[in-house]
Amino acid sequence: MNQVEPWLRGTLTDVPVLQRAVLHALELAQEDLTHWCGGLNDEQINSQPAGLPSVAFHIRHIAGSIDRLLTYAEGKSLTPAQLANLQTESSPAVIREELFDELALALNDASSRIRSFAVDSLNQPRTVGRKLMPTTVGGLLIHIAEHSLRHVGQAITTAKIVVAQDHRVQ
Repeated sequence: MNQVEPWLRGTLTDVPVLQRAVLHALELAQEDLTHWCGGLNDEQINSQPAGLPSVAFHIRHIAGSIDRLLTYAEGKSLTPAQLANLQTESSPAVIREELFDELALALNDASSRIRSFAVDSLNQPRTVGRKLMPTTVGGLLIHIAEHSLRHVGQAITTAKIVVAQDHRVQ
């Protein structure tokens, strides 16, 4: 990975600064996951070393949580399909190619949704979850970036543990 991070590439200059930062964070998430986890096989991507959540869980959770958080930012309630998807994020036996396709689709969808927010909407109040926790559109967008990157870090750490364990077995 010799390329500079997305936020240093001078890209997306047509997008308002907050949305641009979120989009750059999601680009970085996809690039880091592909670099550090893309070479894992199906068994490795589903492995739970020491009981840790699998790489597959983290990737599925990133994709699903972005969709859910954007739904809240759009002022909508979660659909039954979104709630059902939440229950499948830790399902075992994920196929690597399908997992990365799911991530790419989620990030592509998120990109257009994030771009659709007007700058003057960022301070609009929103609520999250059954408890209707208060936040704003901007707060949700920022949380999408930081939450996604938190799970990227966890996925990378898990991937490194899995690879290290596999090398010790050989």
